[in-house]
Amino acid sequence: MVNEEFVTLLKSLSEAFGPSGFEDEVRELVIKEMEPYVDELEVDKWGNVIGVKYGGRRDLKAMVAAHMDEIGLLIDSIDKNGFLRFRGIGGWNEVTLIGQRVRIKTQDGKVIKGVIGSRPPHVTPPGKEREAPEMKDLFIDIGAGDLGEVEKLGVRVGSVAVLDREFNTLNSDAVTGKAFDDRVGLAVMLWSLRQLRESEATVYAVATVQEEVGLRGAQVAAERIYPDFAIALDTTIAADVPGVPERESVTKLGAGPAIKIMDGGRGGLFIAHPALTSYLIDIAKANNIPYQLEVLIGGTTDALGIAFRRDGIPATTISIPTRYVHSPVEVLKISDALNASKLLTLALQKADEKLVNSLRARLIKGTNRANH
Repeated sequence: MVNEEFVTLLKSLSEAFGPSGFEDEVRELVIKEMEPYVDELEVDKWGNVIGVKYGGRRDLKAMVAAHMDEIGLLIDSIDKNGFLRFRGIGGWNEVTLIGQRVRIKTQDGKVIKGVIGSRPPHVTPPGKEREAPEMKDLFIDIGAGDLGEVEKLGVRVGSVAVLDREFNTLNSDAVTGKAFDDRVGLAVMLWSLRQLRESEATVYAVATVQEEVGLRGAQVAAERIYPDFAIALDTTIAADVPGVPERESVTKLGAGPAIKIMDGGRGGLFIAHPALTSYLIDIAKANNIPYQLEVLIGGTTDALGIAFRRDGIPATTISIPTRYVHSPVEVLKISDALNASKLLTLALQKADEKLVNSLRARLIKGTNRANH
């Protein structure tokens, strides 16, 4: 039976407005949900929400990170006829934008609705009708007649937009909506804080900003917290759909959360800390939590932003398999998210000095340079 309270939490987070750099609405939801379950809570200079839940030892620090931002659109010009041109905030596939409704937030917080338009095929040069337009050829139509009307509505260069989609249940376990990347990670983290009991480690739960444009918030927070280890929470590709060979599917819906092995793209590969990988696998096996192992080429998570702060922070990711990531119709299974929360909770509760020692740098003794 689906946990309706968790579904309600995910729905509220999914439908919130929060492109990178403009996470305010999501942040207020996170603060409201996190505050009752932590001992301290603050918002840092960049807008990360940091909740601290003290364990038996304050010098043994575990960081959990899930990002608040979603990919969005930024208005970069408005023509005399009232059409808005835009640039992407984060990674878009233009095919997913054509014909979509959007919500634009003005400076005073009003929401203006619009649609993404393109040149009609009827007046497109022969042979080009079926080609996907580039983002530079798309525009937002808010029904305005001219530039003056746009300005009266409060929309200007620098206004931001997100897709206008509601959260919906497909069946008893599968749901669809926008921004599951990474509102589901936030939901998993917040749900875990509710379940977390006595622990030796002090837990720093961080809702990060600007992950989609370069893992910015996670880097700032990790530099400050300097944890003994970190676990990022994010979506991963579930390409278990027609036409994709099984080897290329990465993960499957309903087969449990994914434990990161490796990810990355043109910017370089990130290899999750092997000791943390083994730690999570052992916990999953011991507690009958279904899990998958994830090797993803073409994306990364806040774990990369955390791992190379200071002298290095052991980091990994627990991923929630999601179909159609970075589209308005992302799909996931609630059971995968709840199992991710269970795995995270147990990992935090069981973290102790033995784990931390296995992650720390080791001094190799006995080298005598005088003999060389």
